[in-house]
Amino acid sequence: QVQLAESGGGLVQAGGSLRLSCAASGRIGSSYVMGWFRQCPGKEREFVAAINRSGGSTLYADSVKGRFTISRDNAKNTVYLQMNSLKPEDTTVYYCAAEPYTSVVLTTYVDYDYWGQGTQVTVSS
Repeated sequence: QVQLAESGGGLVQAGGSLRLSCAASGRIGSSYVMGWFRQCPGKEREFVAAINRSGGSTLYADSVKGRFTISRDNAKNTVYLQMNSLKPEDTTVYYCAAEPYTSVVLTTYVDYDYWGQGTQVTVSS
């Protein structure tokens, strides 16, 4: 059982950048694969990016490839999502997720057991 807390969201102009952070409690270290999702009202949570336990393998949704980068600092129990070249369609709530029972990166929200509360990202045109 872990607690996840996202931060770093806010308002930015199109073409700008934001860096989201996900701080995890419970001494997870490198024991969890981590992912980022986003969700618009009335829609299923959409996969954004995922990273394996060591940080050596990552996976991205086609819509964010080349613009977003996921990374982790296991010593600090923190996962990051660097978002560059932001577009208005990136506007939504972003969630951090953790899964302890697999070693491969996961892209479906139902595969993750733990979730943060979300952080709002708004991109103006």
